[in-house]
Amino acid sequence: MLVVQKFGGTSVGSVERIRAVARRALLTKRAGHRVVVIVSAMAGETDRLLNLAQQIAPRPDRRELDVLVATGEQVSVALLALAIRAEGGLATSYLGHQVHIHTDSAFSRARIHHVDANTLFTAIGQDQIPVVAGFQGIDDEGNITTLGRGGSDTSAVAVAAALHADVCEIFTDVDGVYTADPAICPDARKIARISYEEMLELASLGAKVLQIRSVEVASKYRVPVHVRSSFNDEEGTMVVGEEAPMEKVVVTGVTLDRKDSRITIRGLPYRAGIQAEVFRPLGSVGIVLDMIVQNPPTAGRMDLSFTLPRADLAQGLELMRKLAGELDAHEVVSDERIAKVSIVGLGMRSHAGVAQRMFDLLAREGVDILMITTSEIRVSCVIDERYGELAVRVLHDGFDVGKHAG
Repeated sequence: MLVVQKFGGTSVGSVERIRAVARRALLTKRAGHRVVVIVSAMAGETDRLLNLAQQIAPRPDRRELDVLVATGEQVSVALLALAIRAEGGLATSYLGHQVHIHTDSAFSRARIHHVDANTLFTAIGQDQIPVVAGFQGIDDEGNITTLGRGGSDTSAVAVAAALHADVCEIFTDVDGVYTADPAICPDARKIARISYEEMLELASLGAKVLQIRSVEVASKYRVPVHVRSSFNDEEGTMVVGEEAPMEKVVVTGVTLDRKDSRITIRGLPYRAGIQAEVFRPLGSVGIVLDMIVQNPPTAGRMDLSFTLPRADLAQGLELMRKLAGELDAHEVVSDERIAKVSIVGLGMRSHAGVAQRMFDLLAREGVDILMITTSEIRVSCVIDERYGELAVRVLHDGFDVGKHAG
């Protein structure tokens, strides 16, 4: 087998942990497998570098920022290669440009175009373990680029796809994907196998185990992903293509996202194209919206509400207040004290009444629903932040989610 192993910042957060990663990689190789390792910067290093940049320039140039933060992975790949050699193995470290991880030029949030695997195949053929820097690549102009937070997951899956690896193992500080956050829901259970589609929904809804773009790449190239713990040898969660038994489970997971806020514009003039006028300035500055609710017009006026990342609320409010004056809207109000609770499961496609049951369960606990959005396999509700954890436990118990994992 050809195995790609990715280790996050916590897994390489100290010299002793780097040695443990080296031993794990060598153990896999000595079991007869070919191994490629992807690593992140040591825990806390990226934040340290970003803090230095902020001290120099409140709004640092993104190109220079990428040059700076990419050095974190350079340290960790060199140390891990040294550790593998110290344990009796052969290893060579590679930065993003050395293995030709080609990206676009969107500094700090670059997207991978393709990976040239020839360098890695050459190293593997020499009985080495290539140790590759995650999170970084190179654009057409030769500039260093980075992929954004969690980008090492995407690096690992992209490399696995280029190598046609049998599996991409994502080692992290949790031992798999759970039916809910165990810190919120004591009855949460580890999921043995989950589909790419379900994992995409969970990742987009606040589950922090995998970066969403890594799941997108895995799904596109059908790369089996094994999420498991760096600190034990237990089996984790396999993220794979859809399998028939998965649809028997109505709800696979329950998530809670506290990172959103809400803006409501009241008394907007009701006319064709007004929505485009409202959202154009938000899109022009890269603010991503989630839920949108429009009330029926009354006397030629309507209310429009939408959610956006809490980090973008101040800028969004400034834009909307300016726009409200130009459009003669009545007022703009906001709310930071919201949370989004969601249920996800392939079984929703073939089971009726799932949304109704969700609403009933929340109503019994006196939880008001402020906004609703759905997909084929997901229902999400915006609620008061105070009730977020209660809602997760109620839905997890009400749908017997933990009983179906395993």
